Amino acid sequence: MVRLPLQRTEVPLVCLEGVSELRGIDESADEVRIGAVTTHSELISGSLIGKHFPLLRDAARCIGAPAVRNMGTIGGNVCTASPAGDTLPPLYILGAEVELRSLKGRRRMPICEFVSGPGRTQLDPGEVLCAVVIRKDHGFNFHHFEKVGQRKAMAISVASFAFAAAVGEKGSLARARCAFGSVAPTVFTSPVLDGLFSGNPISEGLLCDAAAIVREGISPISDVRASKRYRRRVAGNLLMRLEGGAGCR
Repeated sequence: MVRLPLQRTEVPLVCLEGVSELRGIDESADEVRIGAVTTHSELISGSLIGKHFPLLRDAARCIGAPAVRNMGTIGGNVCTASPAGDTLPPLYILGAEVELRSLKGRRRMPICEFVSGPGRTQLDPGEVLCAVVIRKDHGFNFHHFEKVGQRKAMAISVASFAFAAAVGEKGSLARARCAFGSVAPTVFTSPVLDGLFSGNPISEGLLCDAAAIVREGISPISDVRASKRYRRRVAGNLLMRLEGGAGCR
């Protein structure tokens, strides 16, 4: 057996886990700031997240096992930029922004612009994701998150669905937003789909029309977890779970 010499790397590796400024959940009058190394377990137990963004809390509950949630962070989930990242659909719906810092300064941008493709982001060399910032005034009082995997737990999403709406007294939706994960290169959203719900109560006919828009608009792939045909069908079917408020809190 021939032993090849180890290749040395000149790229420094820095662990951000111990940087206290990057951890924690804080609020101002208008926003909640989530430090990038805040764990998924902290999202689940955080009172501010449960109060203002239960959709994000429910998505975090679906990630891995307790050991994974205790170690994995929201910053890691965002920067991995996987189409199957469970926190991404809720963050898209909530209009989250990312806070980025480097020696050049600080900047913020919408998460939907930050994630540019599978495993690709707008993070510049030398730049660090410091926080995810979400405004409180989203106005949603009805929400739902669900994922489909090869197992009921500890599974990567085959397809995931996040939904939030502002529901009036008579059941009509004043405003609604939908987002799907693991069925396109990035999180799939559609203004046409969102507009279909506005001003209407949830009904079987409305959901059938919405499912048709989703199946036409997404661009899933086939991989070891599922075929693109299965993903397309499941993505539409997930919308039907909204009928009667199933799974909505």
